[in-house]
Amino acid sequence: MAEQKNQREGNVLTKDEIETREPPLYKVLLHNDDYTTMEFVISILETVFQKSTPDATKIMLNVHNEGVGVAGVYTWEICETKISLVHQLAKKNEFPLRCSMETV
Repeated sequence: MAEQKNQREGNVLTKDEIETREPPLYKVLLHNDDYTTMEFVISILETVFQKSTPDATKIMLNVHNEGVGVAGVYTWEICETKISLVHQLAKKNEFPLRCSMETV
């Protein structure tokens, strides 16, 4: 986060440069299972992760063929929110779809 340092030099109060850093980023991963339909995964990618239909289809096929696919890259708080939303929607629709997070 930003940190500001004040120093007194003689009779003048000076300010040092403010240091800012980008927050760390994390990948949201969707995991393959034998029960969640491909259509539901595409729907999740379109609604929760705002992917276009072609992009959602490509990610879904990666999940299906490779066992895992990257749904998006976000800050920690946004990842947590999206993962929670995916799990809620999967439970509501009686699918065991799982998401996880890993650092970029």
